[in-house]
Amino acid sequence: MSNSKLREEALRYHLGDRPGKIEVKPTKPLKTQKDLSLAYTPGVAEVSLVLAEDPKAAYKYTAKGNLVAVISNGTAVLGLGNIGALASKPVMEGKGNLFKTFADIDVFDIEINETDPDKLIDIIAALEPTFGGINLEDIKAPECFYIEEKLKERMKIPVFHDDQHGTAVISGAALLNALEIAGKDISKCKLVVNGAGAAGIACAKLYMTLGIKKENIIMLDSRGVIYKGRKDGMNKYKEFFASDTDARTLEEALEGADIFVGVSKANILSEEMVKKMNDSPIIFAMANPDPEITYDKAKRANPNVIMGTGRSDYPNQINNVLAFPFLFRGALDTLATQINDEMMMAAAKALAQLAKEDVPESVLKAYGVENLKFGREYILPKPFDPRALFYVAPAVAEAAIKSGVAQIDESEFDLEEYKEQLRERLDKTKSVTRYIYNKAKSDPKRVVFTETTDANILRAVESSIEEGTVKPIFIGARSFTKEDVAKRIKELGLKESMLEKIEFIDPLYYEKTQQYADMLYEERKRKGMTKKEAAYIMEHRPNYFAAMMVKSGDADSMIIGETYNYPAGIRPVLTVLDKEPDSVVAGLYVMIIKNKIYVFADTTININPTSEDLVVIAKEAACFYEDLTDDKAVVAMLSFSNFGSNNQEEASKVRRAVEMLKQRHPEIIVDGEIQANVAVDKDLINQFYPFSELAGKNVNVLVFPNLDAANIAYKLLYKMGDAYPIGPILVGLKQSAHVLEMGSTSSMIQDMIAIASFDAQRKGCK
Repeated sequence: MSNSKLREEALRYHLGDRPGKIEVKPTKPLKTQKDLSLAYTPGVAEVSLVLAEDPKAAYKYTAKGNLVAVISNGTAVLGLGNIGALASKPVMEGKGNLFKTFADIDVFDIEINETDPDKLIDIIAALEPTFGGINLEDIKAPECFYIEEKLKERMKIPVFHDDQHGTAVISGAALLNALEIAGKDISKCKLVVNGAGAAGIACAKLYMTLGIKKENIIMLDSRGVIYKGRKDGMNKYKEFFASDTDARTLEEALEGADIFVGVSKANILSEEMVKKMNDSPIIFAMANPDPEITYDKAKRANPNVIMGTGRSDYPNQINNVLAFPFLFRGALDTLATQINDEMMMAAAKALAQLAKEDVPESVLKAYGVENLKFGREYILPKPFDPRALFYVAPAVAEAAIKSGVAQIDESEFDLEEYKEQLRERLDKTKSVTRYIYNKAKSDPKRVVFTETTDANILRAVESSIEEGTVKPIFIGARSFTKEDVAKRIKELGLKESMLEKIEFIDPLYYEKTQQYADMLYEERKRKGMTKKEAAYIMEHRPNYFAAMMVKSGDADSMIIGETYNYPAGIRPVLTVLDKEPDSVVAGLYVMIIKNKIYVFADTTININPTSEDLVVIAKEAACFYEDLTDDKAVVAMLSFSNFGSNNQEEASKVRRAVEMLKQRHPEIIVDGEIQANVAVDKDLINQFYPFSELAGKNVNVLVFPNLDAANIAYKLLYKMGDAYPIGPILVGLKQSAHVLEMGSTSSMIQDMIAIASFDAQRKGCK
């Protein structure tokens, strides 16, 4: 992208509908006089008195414990240099975005027009009452070292200079994995660091903590090798790394080196220099925007090179966003007084371990690849890997507690519970879906799958096995073998151990295939099916075979439909499985909206249900909601009309359904016909008190008058209204079966697997 085009796009991005990249939002309601009296005077005084008596209470009653200051004086911005405090503001706002997006940490960016280190220290130290932590950013060396040191001495909250330590943590994680792949012993490795600024010195110090020996480090600055006795351009921080060496140039320093770390400038490392390094050299060329050597040149010089850069278009991007949000998250959540070496080492080791785990579908899609697997081209998690929070922050929190800088006791810290809290912090649906998963785990069922080499199905099954929500059965045809699935699992980089948890069935050789064919023939012989056709279907159409397994009780549920359209998926289910007596097969969606569960019906099957159909659909939906939540269903039968305000047939149809439902099932709380906005707004529905049964209640089951309304509503809420859908869920069958929407993501399929196990546990609606 040309500089002019990049400039144009960046300016347009920052302008947008609202200038800048951040805003402040209230977290408590402020709609009534009562709210005002609590948020401000006189109620707020009571909170202030509590804090005056117990300063630690600020972490409980104010935003302090989740608030970080991102502070710069603009003396070393990104590679732009000393451009001043104001010019650094877009960068600091961006940093705030990253904190919020990746770790749900609130940020005030503070640009301070002060270059005197001692004055800057006084200003920042005076901010301690406001913040839970301080992130120093883009302050030039060597002043940055002095400023951080003095602030750590004066302040009792974490102070972290990301340009130093963030780079060190990420590259440290990359180094651990690169050494493992190269088969190198860290204590015997020779390290060359080109760049003696904030990042270079911090990297070298952390690597020493990880096992590099100081005598094996050669550091260079713009004047060449930092050697013992050198006087020109030295300071106490460089002096610490002065080497006893005859090398004076980068080329000389690299002779026999194992590791090159560059935090300097572009194109200073040549192919000839790389060839002078030991075999399987490790090169972290982190100059921005262009590295010390390009990936292609390094590979050409030595095909065994393990390389990382700051760029996203090369493998192994060394990006600080993998560190600082999670370091602060773990520090804030333990009320840590500092971020120490133990916490940074824990972060590096956690990231190194994460790179060895299977990569989720969301990450693969973000980078346009089908597979990422630990190796020379993948030694670090991708910056958009959502699991980094759940790996790094808990490791940091544990290290804070064990190293004694946390202000919470170890007995107060439950690691597994903390991981769940982190998931819920970034994904508000997790607190609800965890409830569903726990239901499934209480009695995992045998669920049949037929799309057994589909990437999303395999990822979802792997995760579900680990969660303990399913006992999977894989069905194939046409010489289907377990080896086919094993090959696909290996291609996708999934755990091969999952094969041991899957039951594999080939209909051509299954002992009950003929029995299933006879059953199908008996069911369909008066509908034109021959014995030969029934046998062929059972041997060659896995979806029909799966449905027959469920019908026969040889499996508890089935999930199909990921790779073909819904009508094709639903056909074998409706052909083979039995309906409940006097029932209607319908499709439901569990919709998680603002951390609450709703059921929408019918979203997938009945195009224009009759009043009689609506009665059955409403009963099934209410029953499913109550089984799922152990709470009472409150059903709204929706229309464009409110309680007889319109006599068109569409409204009258719903009105009749409400009357019939109340007569047949008086135990169900239901009313209608009612407009959707009235049904979900307590203030509006209360205007119909006392005659409406919904007045004063929270509606949780919404029954739509037709498929158009239901399908449009749930899809718009999903795409535009921040709602999370789980479905479609089939009800009205004697057995459990579910047909996915084509193209469902692996996380959606995983949710449906949990629903399938839960649904198979149910005893049905009476």
